[in-house]
Amino acid sequence: MELGRQRMLISVAAAAIIIFFCFNGFCYAQNSYGFVRQAADSPRVSYHDYIIVGGGTAGCPLAATLSKRFDVLVLERGGSPYGNANISNLASFIENLAYLTPTSPAQRFVSEDGVINTRARCLGGGTCINAGFYSRASRLEVKDMGFNPKLADQSFQWVERELVFWPQLTEWTSAYRAGLLEAGVTPDNGFTYQHLDGTKVGGTTFDPTGHRHTAADLLKYADPARITVLLRATAQRILFRNVTGQHKNPQAYGVVYKDEAGNIHEARLKGCSSGEIILSAGALGSPQLLMLSGVGPADHLKSFSIEVVLDQPMVGHGIADNPMNIFAVPSPEPLTITSVQVVGIGPGYYMESLTGFNLVAALLGGNSPTVPYFFQGGVVGEKLARPLSRGYLRLKNLDPEDNPSVTYNYFTEPEDLRTCVEALHTVMRVIDTQALSEFRYPNQTVEYLQALTANLVVNNRARSAEDATSLEQYCSDLVMTIWHFHGGCEVGKVVDHEYRVIGVGGLRVIDGSTFSFSPGTNPQATLMMLGR
Repeated sequence: MELGRQRMLISVAAAAIIIFFCFNGFCYAQNSYGFVRQAADSPRVSYHDYIIVGGGTAGCPLAATLSKRFDVLVLERGGSPYGNANISNLASFIENLAYLTPTSPAQRFVSEDGVINTRARCLGGGTCINAGFYSRASRLEVKDMGFNPKLADQSFQWVERELVFWPQLTEWTSAYRAGLLEAGVTPDNGFTYQHLDGTKVGGTTFDPTGHRHTAADLLKYADPARITVLLRATAQRILFRNVTGQHKNPQAYGVVYKDEAGNIHEARLKGCSSGEIILSAGALGSPQLLMLSGVGPADHLKSFSIEVVLDQPMVGHGIADNPMNIFAVPSPEPLTITSVQVVGIGPGYYMESLTGFNLVAALLGGNSPTVPYFFQGGVVGEKLARPLSRGYLRLKNLDPEDNPSVTYNYFTEPEDLRTCVEALHTVMRVIDTQALSEFRYPNQTVEYLQALTANLVVNNRARSAEDATSLEQYCSDLVMTIWHFHGGCEVGKVVDHEYRVIGVGGLRVIDGSTFSFSPGTNPQATLMMLGR
């Protein structure tokens, strides 16, 4: 008891200190990394030990780690997260996703399945636009992915010391946690970073003041004398040598990139270096850049008149997105704005909740004044843990700043649909618990809430009159994303177990495109661990 009281006093004191400095103007000013600059200020040609394409969730910890021993260049197509209130503040979470400009941190794309999605375009990657929930991959997932468990644990801790906080549960979140347990999502695992079946309180990258911390913060560990980070640097293609002749042996040696003004630059590996080019451009960006550079399905590349460096038919294949479905729960009382804090981990699916945000606004976006960002109530959603349905990515054109064509093939595997229906039954039981009753209108049954949510426009898919009565139709017609798409450069298919691109030298891929499943309830922890 005494120890718990001391911890509480320390937490309160720490929060008071943070608030004091924030209110006195010292908190979260523009980051002063001297090694971060605009690509327009870079030389036409530069030489480095390692060139990392993408300063995102995996790219930032990767760059910080490599810079301790090597000269590292990071090419980031987006801008800085520092000084951007939409990124920094929890209350602006939805505005951040809905704010759409040619250089905004969130870049919208719509899959060929008609599901509206978002990819990051900012130093820090997806950690700048996500819901902040932090949960490690399970021990079994760490083993399945071929990681050294001890080194993985050390790497998780390295991330957590800088970025991760204990959430302060709100009234809704506490009730939602109790509702999960009441509905049989057990055991109660309390607060933990570990991935455990049942109900748990996870970590968050939002600190006690509601300020977001991102993977870009991990650059504080970098050696400033050995690292350069270029913003608004959009990679155009990878440069290869030894691509012709009888004994082709493609070797990556450089990257062509464009600055914000449209000027072309080259970054090359040092001649005496054994360094590499590493793609950390994400599950869309990395397979797209490989194809633009001539590594991919030969027939597809030839249709765009791209010289084939390596016929690699698996580039872009196997891409998947964890389908999500939600129930909106209007509340008679205003609720504190809350991001994801508590999850329920069931057999083949996860359940999450947030309050005060209008996810429809995030999807429709476009800065429309007719769509309010806030919603008086909670949203309870479920996502499939490991969807069996797989799709593919293809080029639309030769512009690396444009989105490629992506087809996820949601629910083409019958087992996925069965799991979704089971998950929604659990969601309905949770909403119908005594624990959440005070946050619901008494005359609104869960069947009414299904029909209510079925009237929302959440995607561009065709709709059925059965959405309000059939959970199978509801799953398919109202499918959404939770932004955990992955695959396209999978280990064992495009890269080997050391993440080296099979068939070419000097090139690796280290990001979510290498995953065959999305680890943990949210992959950001594992991606940062991977980079480390």
